Amino acid sequence: MSTGFEDGTEPVGIDELLERVRAGFVRVGPQEAATAAADGALLVDIRYAELRERDGLIPGALVVERNELEWRLDPRGCHRAPQAVSHDLRIVVICNEGYASSLAVASLRQLGLHRATDLIGGFQAWRAAGLPVTV
Repeated sequence: MSTGFEDGTEPVGIDELLERVRAGFVRVGPQEAATAAADGALLVDIRYAELRERDGLIPGALVVERNELEWRLDPRGCHRAPQAVSHDLRIVVICNEGYASSLAVASLRQLGLHRATDLIGGFQAWRAAGLPVTV
């Protein structure tokens, strides 16, 4: 009995998938993300409401729950956020610890958002670096 798919591929575990996804772009640390934002990059916080309420927000970050991300950031989409003006927009996706954001970036890159990346360590790394957080 085969465990593969009809197209002949084999399933992968999440660790391997993350490794593959992350090989396709350069991730940034907290200071690099802050500098990118100061230079016009869009910080996008995809954490769910409970985490945002518990830990606070990054000032200036666009909050978009993960299940709406592609709809809100696609420059061609009818449900796009006003900030989603171009496929050339630099985007730094932020989740809580830097895992879900990597998968989100892979999806954004499939939409043509070729400058999308994510924050290594997520919001927790941002906060640990002493960068601004509002509660």
